[in-house]
Amino acid sequence: MRSRPRVNGRGIFSGTGLIITGLTATLLAMVFPIWSYADRSGTGLDVLNAETVSTGYGPLSALDRDFITKVRLAGLWELPAGEQAQQKGTTPAVVTAGRHLIEGHTFLDERVRDVAAKLSLALPNEPTEQQQEWLDTLSAAQSVEYDRQFANILRLAHGKVFSVVAQVRASTRNSLVRKLADDANTTVLDHITVLEATGYVDYDAVARDMVADSTPPLTPSPAPPGPAEDPAPAVPMSPPPSPSLSPSPSPSPSPKYTLPPAATSPRPQGS
Repeated sequence: MRSRPRVNGRGIFSGTGLIITGLTATLLAMVFPIWSYADRSGTGLDVLNAETVSTGYGPLSALDRDFITKVRLAGLWELPAGEQAQQKGTTPAVVTAGRHLIEGHTFLDERVRDVAAKLSLALPNEPTEQQQEWLDTLSAAQSVEYDRQFANILRLAHGKVFSVVAQVRASTRNSLVRKLADDANTTVLDHITVLEATGYVDYDAVARDMVADSTPPLTPSPAPPGPAEDPAPAVPMSPPPSPSLSPSPSPSPSPKYTLPPAATSPRPQGS
């Protein structure tokens, strides 16, 4: 008669223990990354909160403070550049651009000093080394070469700050910074327009400069354009009310974006 195989109780419990241990290790491996990520420092939100201070006008981030400093620095060199353009410019368009620089940055400088005082921020009183080099380049240039240097140096500088203004306006949580960004956006866009109106702006150089300062992600090139059918006109989600039921509303006026007036008019030369 064949005997039954003996079952080792210790083996059964040993195998069960291995299974439980493996399941526990797997669970810990799944939970640990979530716990460690939530607790670790260096994430975008963590950095933002670490560099943000509370004010009576809303949170003030490091980007907000950097923007306020940049507005002040812009006036420290663009105001002298505008005054110089009114003296050395050889065309009415260059002289006009210089006047816009004076008016715009006189206004912005008063605004930024008021904002900085309310937020207890210190502001620089001298332009940066690069800004001083730009002023030196303009001082050395003469005649048509001056007009060309003036238009391109100022246009490149305004193109860089234009993107910063947009980023601040889109992300700031501070009401004072938000209003300052509105004023800066209007002023910078006006300056870009009058500088381009001089006819001296090298758009290829502007494009190269902007690309050099950015690192866009590599994406597949789109297919070359080809023949396509005209799309159908856009259809509103709900039809307009019948003219017999309600009068047609008068067309709303187009918005106008004008340069805010200067805080004080520039003094005439020699006064």
